Amino acid sequence: MTNESREEFIGYEHVQIAIPADGERRARAFYVDVLGFVEIVRPESLGGSGGGWFVAGGVNLHLGVGEPFHPTAKGHPAILTRDLSPLRARLDAAGVKIEPAAKLPGFDRFHVRDPFGNRIEFMQRD
Repeated sequence: MTNESREEFIGYEHVQIAIPADGERRARAFYVDVLGFVEIVRPESLGGSGGGWFVAGGVNLHLGVGEPFHPTAKGHPAILTRDLSPLRARLDAAGVKIEPAAKLPGFDRFHVRDPFGNRIEFMQRD
């Protein structure tokens, strides 16, 4: 295996996380009110399957209803931020438990769980 990159891959357009049915209100309270995402309108062509679409800076996050619902305990999005300090303060103020992460060269980072138990990583370059 080599470290060659494939030039046709240029980045992520979005990441989708599953939430339980009727979880939209709690999702908005966490992703919008605590994390600072803005909810955007999902195209009508995709129907009304629940969940929601959110954006913050260059990060597009889609929440989709998964039935039966199982939180993602291991797999996770890793969201890069310029400064973890204000985010950490907002999470602390909201009572969200911050899970320390092992040192990764070049990054400060931590994990949290959304209201449904899905793991999310936040990272800042050193």
